Amino acid sequence: MRKPIIAGNWKMNKTPAEARALVEALVPLAADAQCDVVVCTPAVDFAAVSEVIRGTNIKLGAQNMHWKESGAYTGELSADMLKAYGVEYVILGHSERRQYFGETDTTVNLRVLAAVKAGLTPIICVGEKKEEREAGYTDALVSYQTKIALSGLTADEVRHVVIAYEPVWAIGTGLTATDEQANETIGVIREAVRSVYGDAADDVRIQYGGSMNPKNCKGLMAQPEIDGGLIGGASLKAEDFSKVVHFDA
Repeated sequence: MRKPIIAGNWKMNKTPAEARALVEALVPLAADAQCDVVVCTPAVDFAAVSEVIRGTNIKLGAQNMHWKESGAYTGELSADMLKAYGVEYVILGHSERRQYFGETDTTVNLRVLAAVKAGLTPIICVGEKKEEREAGYTDALVSYQTKIALSGLTADEVRHVVIAYEPVWAIGTGLTATDEQANETIGVIREAVRSVYGDAADDVRIQYGGSMNPKNCKGLMAQPEIDGGLIGGASLKAEDFSKVVHFDA
């Protein structure tokens, strides 16, 4: 059985003081969660958040990282810099990174390889745009993105990565794939992993990342292929995020 994982992607929100207040409220609410709980914060919040969650069941995640260990890469962060603050997870290839900052399948793969080498758990994002779904390209696109992102990893390494299916048309729009649509596409992603890595696919946790919230989480999480959620807006309020964390309540 794959243990569910609920990760909050705070995006560009929360000052350190605001971040501290949020996780202080979240810690008791998430204490008895039956899933892995991760908060992926802006880098400026690492120190404040890591101090509050130390010794709790909440893990710290980052929203991106560079594939080089150091160098002339202004504005970037290395795996060692993340680990120095207790970061254990890192989101890679988020659609907003692809859309606004030139991220490509190739650079996502470089970041994945670097993260795994450093002992971080990557949360690898794949997903289609609205016009791509309407044209019938969803299955081929997410399969391709998945295979490229994982290229160069061993089957054992693949067992420990997390993949997030993010239908781009459902991020921040209020739209959500139906439970069945999300489950079907995540099944396609799992089969893409299986085609290269065999039964390692059975261990890979695949999240749904398209506007999961307290109202729809129970139905989505009841689907057999869905192992968790990458939560955007609902992760910015402790009570809302805790309701998603307790999807099985």
